Amino acid sequence: MADSTQTTVNTTEPATGIIYHANAVLEGGGVRGIGHVGALTVAEHYGYKWDHVAGTSAGAMVAAMLAVGYSAKEMYKIMSEVDFSRFADEGKLDLLHVTDVFNFLAHGGLHPGTYLEEFVAALLRAKGIETFGQLVDQEHKDNPRLRYRLTVIASDITTGQMLRLPYDAELFGINPDKLGIARAVRMSASLPFFYVPINLSRAQDGATSRIVDGGLLSNFPLFLFEETESVCPTIGFRLVDSVSNNTTSNPLVSRSTDNAVEIIRALVSTMLSAHDRLYMDDHTRVRTIAIPTNGISTTQFNLSPAQAKQLFENGQKAAEAFFSTWDFEAYKAAYLSGTRHRSRRERLHREMKLIQQNAQQTSTN
Repeated sequence: MADSTQTTVNTTEPATGIIYHANAVLEGGGVRGIGHVGALTVAEHYGYKWDHVAGTSAGAMVAAMLAVGYSAKEMYKIMSEVDFSRFADEGKLDLLHVTDVFNFLAHGGLHPGTYLEEFVAALLRAKGIETFGQLVDQEHKDNPRLRYRLTVIASDITTGQMLRLPYDAELFGINPDKLGIARAVRMSASLPFFYVPINLSRAQDGATSRIVDGGLLSNFPLFLFEETESVCPTIGFRLVDSVSNNTTSNPLVSRSTDNAVEIIRALVSTMLSAHDRLYMDDHTRVRTIAIPTNGISTTQFNLSPAQAKQLFENGQKAAEAFFSTWDFEAYKAAYLSGTRHRSRRERLHREMKLIQQNAQQTSTN
């Protein structure tokens, strides 16, 4: 594993005795975000320190914790003790879903998301940090894309615009330095229909914008730190749930859809997990840690301790596989040298022609 930014440090820190500087981008995925934590423990073991971090939805929550100084070990302890059902703001049993339906009709979401924001805010306060102004990267303080060590992605469904927070807070008359980190995470994690959207007044015309989950527009914004790629790699952490053609060994996950509320929840989970199967080009795939989620859905708030442990271990295994072959210098030579690579479509077409030629030769022999 080679890296031009390595620095020798005390071997009591990372197991390798070396620090590797990098950026991290964490995909959204609801309760499955604990898989990110598993992968991050391995990255820390190899000595990775994150200069800039970004995330969407659950990825934004993990990224925020990274940015304020939580280690992956600390995060796992926190996540393993969390009662995930509280993120659905379920204070009492409501078999008729009366409260859910009222919230949905009156406010555009089933749950207010109060606990989510308070949970994140408490974690940040424990590190003495509340606003983005406390996360300014002094080395890049005048750079309009790298001023803050944390970037959170949200979606303005009124204007159809992806929001890079805190930078785009200015669109709503908010000083980016003053924007609360927990508030930004709440915006990014506003699962459509599931959580009540955040309403903000636009500075330009005073009209109201509805802010929802960043995953609608960019669930995996690996492009955010491209300008630093030549000196500092950006590594992606992605939650994937591959579906095998063999439905016996890897069946599709069945969700209850017996009433309107369950249909809405299934719709949200399906809509956001669709990102898991999006095509990635080689440039993206080669620097991405793909973490299997074992069919666990985005909104499975009744996650069991065993399932949480499995997600964590999946993250560890995926990261071990990635770092066993990752080499930043080789990556730069292959993808940042200006050499043109055949696209995947070109390679597939070439393979098709070779198969055809072989078939023709076989038939003539």
